[in-house]
Amino acid sequence: MRNESGDIPYQLTQFKKYYRDFLQQTKATMHIARRPGETLEVDWAGQTAFITDTDTGELIPAYIFVAALPYSGYAYVESFLSRNQEAWITAHVNMYQFIGGATRILVPDNLKTGVDKVTKSETTLNRTYQEMAQHYDTAIIPARVRAPKDKSTVEGTVGNISNFILAVIRNQQFLSLNELNLVIKERLHAYNHKPFQKKEGSRAILYAEERMFLLPLPRSAYEYATLKVATVQYNYHISVDG
Repeated sequence: MRNESGDIPYQLTQFKKYYRDFLQQTKATMHIARRPGETLEVDWAGQTAFITDTDTGELIPAYIFVAALPYSGYAYVESFLSRNQEAWITAHVNMYQFIGGATRILVPDNLKTGVDKVTKSETTLNRTYQEMAQHYDTAIIPARVRAPKDKSTVEGTVGNISNFILAVIRNQQFLSLNELNLVIKERLHAYNHKPFQKKEGSRAILYAEERMFLLPLPRSAYEYATLKVATVQYNYHISVDG
């Protein structure tokens, strides 16, 4: 059956096939307008820094946590000796203190330290991570699996941080995590205040405008706690950390 113009319309399956082909050829994307104070993206960087063991000379990897505000691009970076849940939560607490506020939405990757299970119908968050989010009055919406554009700001920031910070300190020797983080802090300040190439201002200038839209921080920072099911022994004692 032809339409009013005399063309034969596509069936739904055929239309979807041609539309997918069109997207693949053109790489069409939609520009997302970022609202100030709405979203904060977090992730671990793929690259690592290193600390030198003072006794053995061994190089110990230090993992890089990166967070960014999509509206301003303002970033936070810190290194840790582990990517376990305690480091993940500590990184968030320090990030909120650095930014001076919280956003309404937090977008992490589907890490086991934050997300227990992801299905087509629901996402089950880690209990501790959920409690931390409630403490800061923010909602956690993990990025979809294999969908880096869901957190494109932090993905781009990871690349920029790798070039601006990690590439510069690659040949430097650090004997402690604190020493490494002090240098990262200095480079981070320079990164946030570096003028944009294609527009006026800097990340720090845009952040100064965005900060008034952030949610206020609670009176006290979130305290990480380890949850454990303990069996009471016959002598009415339980075992905690040995």
